[in-house]
Amino acid sequence: MKAGVVHGPKQLVIEDRPIPKPGPGEIRIRVHACGVCHSDMFVTEGMWPGLEYPRIPGHEVAGVVDALGEGVSQQRVGNRVGVGWHGGHDGVCDPCLKGKFIHCEHAQITGLTRDGGYAEYAVTDAAAVARVPEGMSFTDAGPLLCAGVTTFNALRNAGARSGDLVAVQGLGGLGHLGVQYARAMGFEVVAVSRGEDKREFAHQLGAHHFVDAKAGAPAAALRALGGPRVILATAPHAASISAVVGGLGLEGCLMIVAAPFEPIQVGAIDLISGDRRIQGWSSGTATDSTDAMAFAQQHGIRPMIETFPLDDAGAALERMASGAVRFRSVIAVAD
Repeated sequence: MKAGVVHGPKQLVIEDRPIPKPGPGEIRIRVHACGVCHSDMFVTEGMWPGLEYPRIPGHEVAGVVDALGEGVSQQRVGNRVGVGWHGGHDGVCDPCLKGKFIHCEHAQITGLTRDGGYAEYAVTDAAAVARVPEGMSFTDAGPLLCAGVTTFNALRNAGARSGDLVAVQGLGGLGHLGVQYARAMGFEVVAVSRGEDKREFAHQLGAHHFVDAKAGAPAAALRALGGPRVILATAPHAASISAVVGGLGLEGCLMIVAAPFEPIQVGAIDLISGDRRIQGWSSGTATDSTDAMAFAQQHGIRPMIETFPLDDAGAALERMASGAVRFRSVIAVAD
């Protein structure tokens, strides 16, 4: 098979590799598309502790089951499936026994601890596989297996109810899906981004209100709207996230799904005065991804993507890393 293989930091090459065989409890996916995520740079830049090379990156893998390992009964050859960040769990550690498989102490991570989807075939744990709805393209499904499930899952677990005011900070790869999901969930949606030129786009995505953070004091603008029950932080910029905390409503939650490298500064009074909280949320398991894609299919939610052939995986990474892509790079591996 053809695959994009990282042999060391900044050493992604397209080469021929043996087609992998699924072991017990595993399936093989004929990859049709793989989304390109910022987290892929953990592999391409050598940033993940204990990372072993060579490695095929990519954790937004969508395609068709083409082989089953021993003992797999829940899948059939030909099923439309996908696998995201969560690539398997042991089922016996404390988090797993509590049903928190995404936090398994010995979790497999697609594209990091096992080979991912920058390839024509990928092998994964059958328990990590999500169902791709009929009628959804694989190129659309890829980003929903990471950016989609992350924003969808965070919103449905943040404590807001239909009709509540919810803000989405950022209108990039995560945020443009977050706004769509929030609107479809029945929230009154505020989009927060930098620049008045983003207003029309925010409304096209489904936002009821727009706050231009570049104009100054986004927290005050959010308070003027009544104070959101939830602010979903999707842009990985610490200062921008810090600037909206004071806009939270009573018992509001700042839900962080983007990971800036620098610390986020928060005033204690902003939290204490309104019984507010800050929470992080990791993406989700196969069940969550299945739900995120099914919900997207029902409500017409789709990522905005640019596609690249497998031979141009390096260019797809470069456009993602530079922020030039609008809004998700996807490697189209097969028709």
